[in-house]
Amino acid sequence: MVKSTAKSPKKGIQVIARAATILRALEREPKGLSLGKIALRVGLSRSTVQRIVDALTEEHLLIGASPTTGVKLGPAILRMASNSSFDFIEFIRPYINELSKETGETVDVSEIQKTRTVFVDQVIGPARLNIVSSIGEAFPLHCLASGKAMLSTFTEADFHKRMGRKPLDEHTPATITSISELFDEVQLVKQSNIAFDREEHIVGVSAIGTPLQEPSGKLYAVSIPVPTVRFKQKEKQLVKALLNCRARILDEFA
Repeated sequence: MVKSTAKSPKKGIQVIARAATILRALEREPKGLSLGKIALRVGLSRSTVQRIVDALTEEHLLIGASPTTGVKLGPAILRMASNSSFDFIEFIRPYINELSKETGETVDVSEIQKTRTVFVDQVIGPARLNIVSSIGEAFPLHCLASGKAMLSTFTEADFHKRMGRKPLDEHTPATITSISELFDEVQLVKQSNIAFDREEHIVGVSAIGTPLQEPSGKLYAVSIPVPTVRFKQKEKQLVKALLNCRARILDEFA
């Protein structure tokens, strides 16, 4: 009887998954890693890592170790990345659609431009009274939840380089105009991943926001603006829903 030498589908899938894990381990290692370090990082034996690395090197997906560098991502990976087009806004749209349905509120996506937050996408909620801004509209970073969310990802030096040290414009009695107070607040946002705008830009409007970075490093924020009367009633629900949405998006890039 002749035994089949074909690999089972499950084994083939396992090999692909292990190869992907090794590629991800090398993603932020420009100098590369030794086989031993890769094995420790991915939880595989050194011999298994060696076999997979050899196969990926033959396909130019990896560059083998040299006397001065470890195993690194290869030219085929870099070529594929440079030729691909990834639309982060389009990618997260199903998530913000779901977030809007779950909360019943408008959801905005913003990016940072100098000292302003610019709206780049929006899902309008079903509530009769909604807070809606036009796509492309820009507002100061310091008084919006989305702006403070994005500032929370900055180092102290980058924060002051971006915002300066002069007093900030006041838009309502609740606006933070002190740079030091704003810096202290964004440090709290850094810990919680949630920023608040409690009528700091417009009286009667409150919001929460959270920061997001696409794989290339570009910075965005997802925010939920709500009439203050309704915000006070729904704050905990909104925070939970926004953090869950953020976690699901980030899981896609883990």
